[in-house]
Amino acid sequence: MSDFSFSDALLTWYDQHGRHDLPWQVADDPYKVWVSEIMLQQTQVKTVLQYFERFITRFPTVQALAQASWDDVAPYWAGLGYYARARNLHKAAAIVHQHGALPQTLEQWIALPGIGRSTAGAMMSLGLRQYGVILDGNVKRVLARFLAIEDDLSKPQHERALWQIAESLCPKPRNHDYTQAIMDFGATLCTPKKPLCSDCPMQHHCLAYQQGLEQQLPFKKAKKTVPVKTAHVLIIQSGDEWLWQQRAAHGLWGGLYCLPVIEQATELQQIEQHNTLRAQVSSLQISHSFTHFTWLLQEKLFHVEHEQKQQLGIELNGIWLSPEAAIAKGVPTAMKKMIIAKQKTEAL
Repeated sequence: MSDFSFSDALLTWYDQHGRHDLPWQVADDPYKVWVSEIMLQQTQVKTVLQYFERFITRFPTVQALAQASWDDVAPYWAGLGYYARARNLHKAAAIVHQHGALPQTLEQWIALPGIGRSTAGAMMSLGLRQYGVILDGNVKRVLARFLAIEDDLSKPQHERALWQIAESLCPKPRNHDYTQAIMDFGATLCTPKKPLCSDCPMQHHCLAYQQGLEQQLPFKKAKKTVPVKTAHVLIIQSGDEWLWQQRAAHGLWGGLYCLPVIEQATELQQIEQHNTLRAQVSSLQISHSFTHFTWLLQEKLFHVEHEQKQQLGIELNGIWLSPEAAIAKGVPTAMKKMIIAKQKTEAL
């Protein structure tokens, strides 16, 4: 085992089996790498591929992104989730544009909104082709299995120790290839469930495999029961248009356009009484899961006359848009679910 090199074995595997043609790889453009790294936070490559090219076509440079308004940016992120990522990317682009150049050091990258140590390491390595070390979810899983680390990696002291291990294994030659290799290895071979150990070049050196722990590692906390919340989604309809509200910039679905969501029965009653709204019979309901809770969203349907539109728009701080126009402005996935469910019921 003494002559075994983790990085050499990984790079040999990568040369044969790694991903070399992702759209942010084929262009030598740190900005594209930056956008991809932010999109890839908490999101799989196959999902990011559906959004990346469209985003880059609309915002091909840091300058283009920096000079765009949030209302311009939001539709191009809608559906990717974790919208704070997009807001931070937008803010960071403005800072970089103001400075006139991309950061050139790890510390400069970390100073930008939405960029932590691992993303900064990825930018140094993949974006600037300098030395950089990453420790994302894929890397944590690979190292925890390779070394049979049974510690709770969510605890700071154990994560610090893993950073030291990641740095000790990360080579300077072919650093950017190694960075991509260990991410690909975790994403395609050393996967969270059912890792493909039979195809793994590390198999005879992997301590978790030797001990039969590959399914148990890395250590996972017992999942808490996710609470279920209920709310009403108001579809206030006049002709082909519905009433939409733009969410506040911060918080859930920040800056996106949504149908009014009402959680309290008393608030719903007040809206109905104050605006003389009478709900239609409806049994339409969708569910949408977030990290910390699941929302059951029940449709509350109202038909209003054209003459009521202006006053309702003022009272509810909304604008009238067709569902298609709202999607073009940027709506969260839950609202798309509601639109699709509504269209299906109307087609019956």
